[in-house]
Amino acid sequence: MRVAGVLVGCLTALLGLLYFVVAGTALGAFLLWPRTRARAHALLAAGARRLTALERGRRSLFFHDVFPEHRADDRQILRYLAARTYSGLLCAVVVGLVDFGAVLAGIFAVGLTRSSMTWVDVLSQVVLGGTLLFLAVQGLRALTEQDARLARECFGPSERELLQRRIDELATSRAAVVHAVDAERRRVERDLHDGVQQRLVALAMLLGRARRGRTPERADALLEQAHKEAREVLTELREVAWRVYPTALDSLGLREALGGVSERCAVPVRMEYDVPVPLPSAVETAAYFVVSEAVNNAAKHAAADEISVRVRQRGATLSVLVRDTGVGGADPAGSGLTGLGSRVAALDGTLHVDSPLGGPTTITAELPCA
Repeated sequence: MRVAGVLVGCLTALLGLLYFVVAGTALGAFLLWPRTRARAHALLAAGARRLTALERGRRSLFFHDVFPEHRADDRQILRYLAARTYSGLLCAVVVGLVDFGAVLAGIFAVGLTRSSMTWVDVLSQVVLGGTLLFLAVQGLRALTEQDARLARECFGPSERELLQRRIDELATSRAAVVHAVDAERRRVERDLHDGVQQRLVALAMLLGRARRGRTPERADALLEQAHKEAREVLTELREVAWRVYPTALDSLGLREALGGVSERCAVPVRMEYDVPVPLPSAVETAAYFVVSEAVNNAAKHAAADEISVRVRQRGATLSVLVRDTGVGGADPAGSGLTGLGSRVAALDGTLHVDSPLGGPTTITAELPCA
């Protein structure tokens, strides 16, 4: 396939040369006149773009190159076609020399059987032919590598564009992570203020009433109520702590931490865990919060009857899938899912939410482990 691609490249280089000769002759005067230069340049680039599309198809068909979506400008197209035409014609010359050398080698082999030559003459001819063949092969290799490099520079974004794109992605991810952290802090503060703090105030009031109780029976009843309130405060405080960061991740691992999520959920959770090797701490944390947030949302808002969780590792990627049988309609732009997306994106992962009205809701996260 590659040999055929090289030969077809020689033919397309001839087409490029023919195009430049014909188009240069027809548009040369218009390219020199300032008033018509822009229009003539656009016409020249339009034809060059068609030939460039042919070159792109050749690279994809014979060399199986996959190029990203990228539209080069007119100057880049003309520069590529000119360089490609030059290298393709040079490649055609080298291929012709190789073929000519093969013919000469055949003639030499036939003549060797019909004439008497000394071993010195034979050895010198073989060394000379082998050297020329080696140089021709190296030249073909260099030209094919140059062809691939030219294609990457034209059909794909440049290194500067890729670097700038990566910088923009990192800046966006950083801003999203900062926003998600602030939102999480506000949620923790709201949980402490509206839940734990109010219960502690009620507990203090019960203890105060018990101290002022006039009868032992009344004091015992108030103390029993205060004891019950203290247990509920501890339970709620433990829930808040788990939402901030579960200590089970450090002590027991991701599997046990996810088991804790299943146990605390009011809806039945079916868990499938297939991770054969230990995971990086950041990946475990992100996977835990994806499952925890998705399960809590399904239990609180989706009216689900069942939730299924699947955590699998395939190669260097951890796949997390959470599906519920609820009413659907989850908003990916909501604060909770947006925070999850930011957390996953910070690890160069992806988060996908599929939640049509009527359900089911499926949340999928792909996290790189390397």
